[in-house]
Amino acid sequence: MRKPKTTRVSASVPRAVPKRSAAKPLRPLPALSDAEQFLLPTYKRSPIVFTHGRGAYVFDSTGKQYLDFLGGIAVNALGHAHPRIVRTIRRESARAIHFSNLFHNEFQGPLARKLAEWSGLDGVFFANSGTEAIDGALKLARLCGRPGESAAANTRAKTRILAMQNSFHGRTFGALSVTATEKYRAPFEPLVPGVEFVEFNDVADLESNFDDTVCAIILEPVQGEGGIYPVSGGFWERARMLATKHGALLIADEIQCGLGRTGRYFAYQQFPSKPDIAVIAKPLAAGLPLGAILTSNAVRSRVSPGLHGTTFGGGPMICAVALEFLKIVEEQKLLENIRARGQEIRAGLEKLKSQFDFVKEVRGEGCMFGVELTVEGGPFVAEALKRGLLINCTHDFTIRLLPPFLISKAQVREFLHQFEKILSETPRVVPAAESSSKAPLPAAMAATARSGT
Repeated sequence: MRKPKTTRVSASVPRAVPKRSAAKPLRPLPALSDAEQFLLPTYKRSPIVFTHGRGAYVFDSTGKQYLDFLGGIAVNALGHAHPRIVRTIRRESARAIHFSNLFHNEFQGPLARKLAEWSGLDGVFFANSGTEAIDGALKLARLCGRPGESAAANTRAKTRILAMQNSFHGRTFGALSVTATEKYRAPFEPLVPGVEFVEFNDVADLESNFDDTVCAIILEPVQGEGGIYPVSGGFWERARMLATKHGALLIADEIQCGLGRTGRYFAYQQFPSKPDIAVIAKPLAAGLPLGAILTSNAVRSRVSPGLHGTTFGGGPMICAVALEFLKIVEEQKLLENIRARGQEIRAGLEKLKSQFDFVKEVRGEGCMFGVELTVEGGPFVAEALKRGLLINCTHDFTIRLLPPFLISKAQVREFLHQFEKILSETPRVVPAAESSSKAPLPAAMAATARSGT
């Protein structure tokens, strides 16, 4: 077992370096100084300005190259500056960017058809983002929970929504209401009422909370921000059965895990049953902001003009780009590449797990992995950035990997080589005793993760 290093001297730095005392201090880039002065401090950003990207690499203002295994947090599924996406943006931006949803455009309908084919669902609503799509899905759940015209006069509306512990669905009031993380919720409470949380993958807890007052259950087929935890087949099918029995909707949040990320069009397609609603966003328009709500015909039939809307969602240029993205995935057979490269990544990560005793677990598939550590993940992310590798850490101890769908065998080898050095040479930070209980792993989730289901 390798011993942790406490000090490190770079072999690439010569003993004698030219003196630079006479040089003038570097001025901060205007982008950094303006950001410091004017942006709301909602993010802890590294003092780096990225200027452009090409394929699986991005470059900063100094010209330094980085291998991108973060992908804009699952957005840049085709990497950067894909030639077909660039051509589509150039062509369509010169024709029309926006008309409004009071009129049809030539790409919105065909994109909706393609998404229906991919998902097996029937209706589509285009939004601006994932969190907005979640809000819309919750509205549809409440709408469908109201008694129909043929219902008895004393029939009461269903309003309860069941969400998962360890979940993340977004930052707006509706999406935050079904997000479990206390540090995100607490500053803004009270949130939307009627939401209750059950343990992810705990069938007994789900059953004990489900009754005829529930209008929807919402879950991520793979919890992304929560640490790359997949839903078990047993939990998914039981949720589907209970939703059908009690007249509730099953909502699948596929914002991070959908549209090919796991090697399937949708992560829920590993199971025999479908949701009533699926919500997508991140990679849909190859980096441009677009989300969508996909529904069954039963849900679609409850919608009428005026019940929901958006100004920007589904404009002509952005729908043209999204349609091109879906065509690229199909025509370049990227699902096959995702599965093949995912097997190589997993094999490499499992090998590293056997080398380093602080690597606790490897979860995920395709182009979506979580490497859970027993030490804090932040120092490894910082060291990776210094070495030209983009990754991030979620829930303090899980390194999250979200490479582009077109990643090559050589780039997988490059990543594994870099990641091994980072694990080997970065000083470990052992969490304090009290911080080890920040996000305890429920027994049902731990069992699921171990079984790989």
